[in-house]
Amino acid sequence: MSKAPLMPMATAVWLVENTSLTFKQIADFCKLHEVEVQGIADGEVAKGIVGYNPIISGQLTREEINLSSKDQNRPLKMEINEIDIAEKKIKKYVPLSKRQDKPDSALWLIKQHSILKDSQIAKLVGITKNSATAIRNKSYWNFNNLNAKDPVAMGLFTQKELLEALEKAERRIKREKKEKEKNELSK
Repeated sequence: MSKAPLMPMATAVWLVENTSLTFKQIADFCKLHEVEVQGIADGEVAKGIVGYNPIISGQLTREEINLSSKDQNRPLKMEINEIDIAEKKIKKYVPLSKRQDKPDSALWLIKQHSILKDSQIAKLVGITKNSATAIRNKSYWNFNNLNAKDPVAMGLFTQKELLEALEKAERRIKREKKEKEKNELSK
């Protein structure tokens, strides 16, 4: 057991107040010294700390506490919950020097990956759909001064995001082909 529980001192306060576990069991579980746990029980340590229930947070179960309460030599075992937390994509700040590279990146994507829709390019690079359409149609106001630059190398987005967009575009093309074939067969 290498990990300490979330908020070990508050967890120790709750365990001292609400269970009949020994100081050693609580100290081992919370990664605290046994004397520290005894100080919590005496009210000398952690005076203003509110107890934190490890059962509610999923770090312990009531059964685990009851088993360890009956056998004083049995250590508490932390519940390990493997939860996959999806990270929310956060729009990061793009410095002024990189903002002028966005149309260049859109041009690179249009040249290298023409299967991407304008809306996908706009989402990846961080420009408007109208700008992406104008660059594709060569009617962008500054088109003559654009130089195609790899957006992944410049750090506008990751290679993984580009691959996901390409896979999505390929699925769309396959779906459109199937619909077209289906329509031709039905005629």
